[in-house]
Amino acid sequence: MRHILSVLVENKPGVLSRVTGLISRRGFNIESLSVGPTEDATMSRVTAIVKADEVAYEQITKQLHKLISVHKITDLTDEGAIERELVLFKVNAPPDRRGEIIEIANVFRAKIVDVGRSSLTIEATGDESKLKGMEDLFRAYGIKEITRTGKIAMSRNSKDA
Repeated sequence: MRHILSVLVENKPGVLSRVTGLISRRGFNIESLSVGPTEDATMSRVTAIVKADEVAYEQITKQLHKLISVHKITDLTDEGAIERELVLFKVNAPPDRRGEIIEIANVFRAKIVDVGRSSLTIEATGDESKLKGMEDLFRAYGIKEITRTGKIAMSRNSKDA
């Protein structure tokens, strides 16, 4: 099963290495990883997507809790969390087809961030299905390059107390 793991850690050198090392040493692949500071500059949030059965996932979280630099672990998998990812698409765009590509970008509320002689670079954010839909449409024009960030996730407001 795919798990969305949100880990609040101290914002110090080596912490990310310890967290990812613990997961990978147990033979699990991290499918997506995103790290950044939180509203508290002394803390960072690690968002990792891992595939593991329930027993293995429980083992991972128990081991993470033992790390001194880990303050909180949240499993966002079954919470209906808000998930987003950023993608940059560099698409072949001869002048006579640019209008079509720009229209696709507009439909998905994406932005044109660079224009070259024979390509357009498009920035898009969204969930996995939206970005996959865009990718499928852009493939008809020829994708020169794709760059993706790791997925980020946050619990919905309905969880607030």
